[in-house]
Amino acid sequence: MATPPRARRSDAQRNRDRLLEVARTVFEEQGAQASLRDIARRAEVGLGTLYRHFPTRDALLDSLLGRHFDALAAQAADLAAAHPPREALTTWLRAFAAQAAAYQDLSAALMDTINDETSPLHASCSAMRGAGARLLRDAQDAGDVRPDVDGLELFALVNAVAWITGHSPAVAARRDHLLDLVLDGLAAPSSRR
Repeated sequence: MATPPRARRSDAQRNRDRLLEVARTVFEEQGAQASLRDIARRAEVGLGTLYRHFPTRDALLDSLLGRHFDALAAQAADLAAAHPPREALTTWLRAFAAQAAAYQDLSAALMDTINDETSPLHASCSAMRGAGARLLRDAQDAGDVRPDVDGLELFALVNAVAWITGHSPAVAARRDHLLDLVLDGLAAPSSRR
């Protein structure tokens, strides 16, 4: 009979929580490639403590973002049930782009997980991408989106919008407009606005 996992000591749990809190702030300030040493220093723990809790940058990002990705996947199902396909897809893509733009360079990390099944981000990111691909197929089946677009292409385009808006404060305020341009380009000829 397998023994249940041990609960974390309270000081270890505090360290982990503090690392996540500081990492969120540092990633928002400096981007997804921020120094892990800086995160540990600002959390007032040693680098070894950071690596004990999060052995890789992806493990840290997964702890920060995994539940957001899970929420996006759940939101896709809710939107599909409650809205017409194009509206569901558009609403979901706006939420996805906002999340991807939250940390500078996160879009690049998300694209890197596509083929890296060893990345801790891969599973939650794949589930989120799959949910978006289902919304895309629904919009294609409804004749709203051209049929020659696949989920990977859509994911890449929206990540590009998130990347540019995450790198340029002057463009950040135009994120929704840029997404509209992408969606207009993806629209089936019969459904163009």
